[in-house]
Amino acid sequence: MSPRSSLRRLAALGAILVGLCLTAAPASGQDLPLAMDTPLPGTDSYDDAIPTPTEVIGHEIGTRHTRPAQVVRYFEAVAAASDRVQLREHGRTYEGRRLIHAVVTSTDNQENLDQIQRANRRAATAPTQVSDEDLQDRPAVVLMGYSIHGDEASGTEAAILLLYHLAAGSGPDVEAALENAVTLIDPMFNPDGRDRFVDWVNGNRGGTPTADPQDREHNQPWPGGRTNHYWFDLNRDWLPAQHPSSQGRLDYFHNWKPQVLTDFHEMGSEATYFFQPGVQSRTNPNTPEMNQELTGRIAERHGEYLDQIGSLYYTRETFDDFYYGKGSTYPDINGSIGILFEQASSRALRKETSKGELTYPFTVRNQFMTSLSTMRAVVELRTDLLEYQRDFFANRDEALQDTETEAFLVDRSAQPTRARALAQVLDRHEVRMFDLDESVQANGTTFRPGDAYMVPLDQPQGRFVKAAMERTSTYPDSIFYDVSTWSLPLAFGVEHAAVSDAPAQGQRLQDPSYESGEVVGGRSEYTYVLPWGKYYAPRAVQRLHNNDIRPRVMTEPFTARVNGSSQSFDRGAIVVQVQQRGVATDSIHQVVQRIAEDDYVDVYAVDQGMTPQGPDLGSAGSDILDPPKVAIVTGTGGGSRYSGTSAYNAGEVWHLLSERMNVPVSLVDLSDVQYADLDRYNTMVLAGGSFNDLPTDDIENWVRNGGTLIGVEDAVEWPIEQGMVDLEERELDVDSLVQDQSYADLDNAYGAQGIGGSIFETNLDPTHPVAYGYDESVPVFRVGTGFYDPSDEPGASVGTYDATPRLSGYLSDEQTEQARGAASIEAHEVGGGQVILFMDNPNFRAFWYGTNGLFLNAVHFGQIL
Repeated sequence: MSPRSSLRRLAALGAILVGLCLTAAPASGQDLPLAMDTPLPGTDSYDDAIPTPTEVIGHEIGTRHTRPAQVVRYFEAVAAASDRVQLREHGRTYEGRRLIHAVVTSTDNQENLDQIQRANRRAATAPTQVSDEDLQDRPAVVLMGYSIHGDEASGTEAAILLLYHLAAGSGPDVEAALENAVTLIDPMFNPDGRDRFVDWVNGNRGGTPTADPQDREHNQPWPGGRTNHYWFDLNRDWLPAQHPSSQGRLDYFHNWKPQVLTDFHEMGSEATYFFQPGVQSRTNPNTPEMNQELTGRIAERHGEYLDQIGSLYYTRETFDDFYYGKGSTYPDINGSIGILFEQASSRALRKETSKGELTYPFTVRNQFMTSLSTMRAVVELRTDLLEYQRDFFANRDEALQDTETEAFLVDRSAQPTRARALAQVLDRHEVRMFDLDESVQANGTTFRPGDAYMVPLDQPQGRFVKAAMERTSTYPDSIFYDVSTWSLPLAFGVEHAAVSDAPAQGQRLQDPSYESGEVVGGRSEYTYVLPWGKYYAPRAVQRLHNNDIRPRVMTEPFTARVNGSSQSFDRGAIVVQVQQRGVATDSIHQVVQRIAEDDYVDVYAVDQGMTPQGPDLGSAGSDILDPPKVAIVTGTGGGSRYSGTSAYNAGEVWHLLSERMNVPVSLVDLSDVQYADLDRYNTMVLAGGSFNDLPTDDIENWVRNGGTLIGVEDAVEWPIEQGMVDLEERELDVDSLVQDQSYADLDNAYGAQGIGGSIFETNLDPTHPVAYGYDESVPVFRVGTGFYDPSDEPGASVGTYDATPRLSGYLSDEQTEQARGAASIEAHEVGGGQVILFMDNPNFRAFWYGTNGLFLNAVHFGQIL
């Protein structure tokens, strides 16, 4: 025991002796450092030795928006002052901010944290070895998570108060929480977004705040603070886990295996307060009924605590538990209870609403009270929660008994990087993968040892494997808060199969890191050839550009002599001439070696330009590629963040090009395009949204002079409406489909015709540059209705939806008919340039690796159409 612990225990004993003579008065509302009176059930007083937020950050909670650096500073101060608190870092954001969480529990539990953590994990990894008796004296683990949307700020303030309350408080409820639970407080799931938001509101507020919703403080500019640095919604990234914030959070989630995870949000200012359970018919079928029962029992405590302060609330409406990529739902497929909280947002310090003025302290108080009610529920339901989690894993076989699939097989020979990217995602979720012991035939594909891996359902994460990998086509409801499917093998575009008899497994796949390629044939003094189609081939081409090496692209298949043997290359192969003016040959050799090692592709040394078959390497059909000079149109045209471009879609393009492919990108605001020097760019991306404020004549002239305009999702409408591309939209009279519905059922009837996120099969023309490196079909991610007939222009239709379009996800019969044979990818020559349209989102949420290549082809090869 540390000296400080000894002193604190002596102080605690002294307090008990004093208590024999004096009756401690309940803590008053003013004892909590919040700018609003707050009842504190089961709390007697606060320890003066623990610094208050005001003493560290300089303001009382609720009087300003606390900056991320101030939050970290306060957590550091409390951890330094309290034996109840440890501060841990689980990563850094894109902007370099620390991702922290506090581990809060009694001093006795702090001294046994490793043992508690191991025991908690054992219930998931070896549940049959954990008896009811083993659980009786074990503390529960609860992860209190806040404000994954950076502009939903009240949650983080409540996290500060909860830390102070547990570190400094005394009284029966505080002591019960400390003894019976290990609480992980993650105050900022998204500090980059919060910083963007807090800078705006604090910087646009006077000494006397205003409640006027038209005031500048109330209207943050595009893209707002909701998203992370690259404008991703991190509350959709729990499953894909593509961002450092998510990856660090998953790491400590699985290290601890909490029984409860809270996810504190805000919603529209005219609402009240929501907590789960949500809409029961929209609960994922893979989630056990007991999960929802426990959620309901916990909800009773939330109601009791909000009743004390007279706050209105609701449950079982609007929100659901279907998509496992959200913070409130991801725990449900991991043996935990996820709980969503939604507080009506004041955004600023004060906000006019139809129900009266809404204040920031009021929103914080509600979030704090449900934080306390969560702690009370965890204490009272501790053994139920521990037993439920153990049984979730112990009853895996029973839960999966009606599942025909025993394992998923993934080929990694054709697309090794994408296959390993999928394996990395599964590994982050503690999924076990294995090599094959023998070759297996399935779905017309031979999966071979060394070239494939197996993901069995017979493992602790078997339920997760099913939910993450399966295809779905039947649903208990037709309305979805988020996407209706997320089948990971389809998203990563890998050859795979679901098998009903799991083959014999070989060694466990321990390291899913990418494998370096090689320079086949050694050093060449003539040319190197880089085959197209591997995931990071576009990054390799950018590496050539960055080193002033001019690549050529072959537009026809050919063979070449490599090490005395004939090697075949398909369309899109990149030729690198060794003798280039202005570039030393040694530099070219070094760059080629780096490409093989760091871009994970094979490069072939070719010593002669005459080919056995197909065009020679200096063919007139081989075009020199210019470096892509990309502008993404962002922001708004009219100054409102509620119209204009989609930050989500633009961020996905920005992230792909800048973060993964090392392509420099210019972000040009929609309102500035009319003033911009467009000749600086050869590629312009309309990633999604409304583009009515674009200068039509300027853009069309730029395209006709050789520019490549790329439209994604609803952005395809702009060039069609401007007459740059001639496509006929298919009409569906949804009103006629719902005319017999009652008023009460209208919303659901309309919603049933929506496409919130499904996976379609697109048939490709692989001879087209936009489809180079692809086979004749590819899974694509579809959001939204609105289908177009394929173009009558020869060669313009790169991809069309299959006659049976749906691979997975919800799709009504009427929309199925609309989708059959409709346009998926169009590429149209306009003067000397081209307009390339993706009706779907090839970069969806950064985990659709399987279609990233189509978009990157448009960026790199648009110039050769």
